[in-house]
Amino acid sequence: MATTIVAAPASAQQNCAQRDQILDRLTSKYGESRQSIGLAPNSGVVEVFASDETGTWTILVTNPNGITCLIASGQAFETLAEVAVAKGDDA
Repeated sequence: MATTIVAAPASAQQNCAQRDQILDRLTSKYGESRQSIGLAPNSGVVEVFASDETGTWTILVTNPNGITCLIASGQAFETLAEVAVAKGDDA
């Protein structure tokens, strides 16, 4: 099951599996590592994995029950260091 989880693009059907299976696939096949993490309103953990070498990226959500689902994936990942512009600043 893990081989089709990350290989297929995200669609209306969510691709879910045990977290360790998905992370193993992301690191071994795509060279991706976690770039950011956040908490979703449903207490799920949202993570962005990406590889600077391959340019691939993947967004995952791990639900409170421990199941991880692929939300989106793609190519041409770039790391940005943008600073938020203060409100009312024309810069």
